[in-house]
Amino acid sequence: MQRLETLRRRTYVIRLTIAQMLITLAGVLLAFIVVDGGSAISVALGALVAMLPQAFFVQRMAIFKQRHATSRNELRLFRAEAGKFGLTVALFSLVFVLVPPSNPAFFFSAYVAVVLTHWLTPWLMPKKSHN
Repeated sequence: MQRLETLRRRTYVIRLTIAQMLITLAGVLLAFIVVDGGSAISVALGALVAMLPQAFFVQRMAIFKQRHATSRNELRLFRAEAGKFGLTVALFSLVFVLVPPSNPAFFFSAYVAVVLTHWLTPWLMPKKSHN
């Protein structure tokens, strides 16, 4: 049973990542075609600011590993979420200080689109069979 749960989590994370990358690619192409290259970079930066903390969270929660001790899951969750929040704040700060987006509307739109992908990804998951 534990192995099936690990496979289900892995499938979810992989499909979520693919969906986020497709949304990012579509946004970058749309911004490049409609506006200019600077806007495409803003879209890419906004997507990265959303995806990197998610990757950190997945790694800290050990989503791809089988869990044995459930007593530390709550502590692991709080630490992973706090780290994700801190990384998000740091990335926003870095982007606005080092590489100011040429089009903040595209930057924030890409960020929001990638973050909201979590709500749409359950539709990509296979339905549970009731045998």
